[in-house]
Amino acid sequence: MRKTWVVIRREFVEKVRTRWFVITTVLGPLLMIAFIVVPIMLARRGARERSVAVLDLTTTGFGARLTGALNDAKSLRATLAPSDSAHATATVDSLTRLVGAHALDGFVIVTNATVDSGKVEYRGSNVSLFDMQTLSSKLSDAVFTERLRREGVNPALVQQAKIHVDLKTARITGAKTTGESAEGAFVLAYAMWMLTYIGILLYGIQVLGSVVEEKTSRIVEVLVSSLRPFELMAGKIIGVGAAGLFQFFIWGVFAALVLGQGRAMMWQFGITPDSGGVTLPTISIATIAVFLACFFLGYFLYAAMFAAVGAMTNSESEARQAANVVVMLLVVPVLFMIGVLNDPSGPLAVRLSLIPFSAPIAMPVRWAAGEVPIAQLALSMALLVVTLVGITWMASRIYRVGILMYGKRPTIAELVRWVRMPG
Repeated sequence: MRKTWVVIRREFVEKVRTRWFVITTVLGPLLMIAFIVVPIMLARRGARERSVAVLDLTTTGFGARLTGALNDAKSLRATLAPSDSAHATATVDSLTRLVGAHALDGFVIVTNATVDSGKVEYRGSNVSLFDMQTLSSKLSDAVFTERLRREGVNPALVQQAKIHVDLKTARITGAKTTGESAEGAFVLAYAMWMLTYIGILLYGIQVLGSVVEEKTSRIVEVLVSSLRPFELMAGKIIGVGAAGLFQFFIWGVFAALVLGQGRAMMWQFGITPDSGGVTLPTISIATIAVFLACFFLGYFLYAAMFAAVGAMTNSESEARQAANVVVMLLVVPVLFMIGVLNDPSGPLAVRLSLIPFSAPIAMPVRWAAGEVPIAQLALSMALLVVTLVGITWMASRIYRVGILMYGKRPTIAELVRWVRMPG
């Protein structure tokens, strides 16, 4: 154990004292904030009024009323371009030239059939998703109003009858209503999904790189003369994992400080904290315990496989190519995470949380997004532990032979022979 501790300390110190560790620790939270803040700031500064023309080919004057409705939108400035069927082609060509000269962003073509079918054509240089959503919403309201007017119904009366429904959500856990919103639980589950996936992949790859580096430099030959291969592998995995946990701890402290100023930050972006929006979720001790248990077990499981892959290869490029098989085991459950988030108690979510290779990601997400029976949690953890023991045993036997083997990559038959070798 003393020798293993020496390896753990060496791996931890070597990782923490590097310049890249400091850079990623500092830049990580800043980049997370930048991904949220910068797009909002750019959207606000870059937002401008879009100029849109309405080509009215109707005989009812609907185009004029549509122009007025579009001008009610803050992001649109509409002008009327009346025409008739005889001169429609010439008017379209003229508007197209204006769009090409950037004097106009686009134009809408409405006909008598628009009110009946709801089909409208837009031609323009800008077809961004946000602008099209705004335009589509205004067009739908205008067509709806026109149909009411045509049937003799007062549109103003209908608007008075309409009321905005403020849907407030609350999460129920253990037959008790909690103070957090369902949207907040969704955000928490999504964050746990990303942290678990990125953490396991990032630090597992570091274990792979450390093994390959020592093997290619022949340092491992000196190390195994003083300690057993299993002690060396265990020390590497725990040391790199400790460095990762230390980095996560720093990020957690930073996140706590930011969330402590959450209300002030929401005001800065024009969001009223008490306006019925998403309530920031409260993270319970049980949630933290489940997250840490799944993260550690998942990390040890995949790190052992990465260590075995590093031991059986002869170069970094070869190791990264061989590691794709392990990476795919981690990526496959991520592909189904949206389904787990949408239905945490569904058959897909339950199966993924019971499969040991996907449980480290699926179980924390299920726990944060919904309610998990204790029996399922215990079964998932038990299967994960049993698989971890088996994979670690196999990886250690491959590791003890592979780190001293050079030349071509071993075949499947040779790996089986390494595992079955006595010792």
